Amino acid sequence: MGAHITANAMLDGSPPARTLRTADALAAAGLVADRDAAAAVEARYAVAITPAMQALIAHPDDPIGRQFIPHPAELVTAPHERADPIGDDALSPVKGIVHRYPDRALLKPLLVCPVYCRFCFRRAHVGPDGGVLTAAELDTALDWLRAHPAIREVILSGGDPFVLAPRRLGALLGALSAIPHVELLRIHTRVPVADPGRVTESLAAALDVEKPLWLVVHANHASEFTPAARAALRRVQARGVPVLGQSVLLRGVNDSAAALEALFRAMLAARVKPYYLHQLDPAPGTARFAVPIAEGRRLLAALRGRVSGLALPTYVLDIPGGHGKVPVGPVYTDCETVRDPWGGRHPVAGGEGAE
Repeated sequence: MGAHITANAMLDGSPPARTLRTADALAAAGLVADRDAAAAVEARYAVAITPAMQALIAHPDDPIGRQFIPHPAELVTAPHERADPIGDDALSPVKGIVHRYPDRALLKPLLVCPVYCRFCFRRAHVGPDGGVLTAAELDTALDWLRAHPAIREVILSGGDPFVLAPRRLGALLGALSAIPHVELLRIHTRVPVADPGRVTESLAAALDVEKPLWLVVHANHASEFTPAARAALRRVQARGVPVLGQSVLLRGVNDSAAALEALFRAMLAARVKPYYLHQLDPAPGTARFAVPIAEGRRLLAALRGRVSGLALPTYVLDIPGGHGKVPVGPVYTDCETVRDPWGGRHPVAGGEGAE
């Protein structure tokens, strides 16, 4: 299988010519005032802003610009920040595989993205030169999955799997679908919102595989759901692929009840079910995006009763060090009473205090 997926053929052609990748390009576009400061960040962490995202930036510190434009604060590592904040490296039995939970595994066929988020928890690894698994490495990763029958779900991540050429993505999904004990496939991607032109009919057709497949789209602000993004998602949904949404709670991007409400409503309007709202992972140089969990809980509590239950994701923390995700959302019950969305307390029938 891996012999047919070569490193040179995995990427879907050259990046769009107008994607901004350098400090000089950012300065020419008027997105950075200090070209040298941007160049210092670029030397450490990858930069890419697609035309689709650039078109949404009104000024560098708006909710879209803040996500993608390099900032000097990225060069300052806070004491609590880690190069591998959720333990990917320590939980990688072979290159390209992360195995954190008993019944599922992550497969990273490449570490290339259409855009590079300034808060990315894999920022030390991803980039244009971050690499694609060679044929031999991909064979080893697939063999590892075949040899572990407890694995029932495989999640394609990276990098961004939608940067793969449709034929290569289809071949990889076919190989995974052919593993008898793998019951479910999942793809995590930013492409439908960040570079919607990549979601062609050919790419959507590549998702038509035997095993159930779910798509999880990363978006953090309502404005990312442009007409082009919604059209890209419809091409996927027309193939019967259910789509979930995941977001990161980010200071200056979506750290208000109004911004979160707009984001989750925009997801539902695009037929995307909000799935996870992530607490920021403590990657180096990301402290300016941090929102305390207590504040996040208040924001989610403010939405309860204000929006449909369909619009509410699970607020989760990926425990640093590779200990897995846990819900950290608002708590409405103490076993004896339950709190309603407006703060009232009510007895719980059958609770510990009941007789």
